[in-house]
Amino acid sequence: MSGVFVDANVFMRFFTRNHEGHHERAVRLFERAVSGEVHLLTGPPVFFEIAWTLRSSYKLSNEKVLDVLSRMLSLPGLHVSDADLVADAIHRSRESGVAFADAYIMSSSTALEAETVATFNQSDFKRLKAPLYPL
Repeated sequence: MSGVFVDANVFMRFFTRNHEGHHERAVRLFERAVSGEVHLLTGPPVFFEIAWTLRSSYKLSNEKVLDVLSRMLSLPGLHVSDADLVADAIHRSRESGVAFADAYIMSSSTALEAETVATFNQSDFKRLKAPLYPL
């Protein structure tokens, strides 16, 4: 079985169906993963790119973006590096309403046992209940 790293644009074509030929090819790739023919791989930067694109270009709400990210995380045959952090960030983003990227930073901070977070984005990190480093 081969490992195939999946870029954000493949997921985007799969979910948005905005390019029929690309959508069908993405569907075939994911079907191959379900059948075990290929093992798909991706990572957090792909999730960041998708979240940003869905918010900025497609004007989706944070909740809808998180629905897409959750669906990605549960795709059969897909291995996500740092999947636990991604799942925790999705949860934190849903609860707080902050963007996925900021929630991921908070999840990483917690996983690394950081005592505080240094940021100028204090309003979002206060919503995440982050202990803030005084800047």
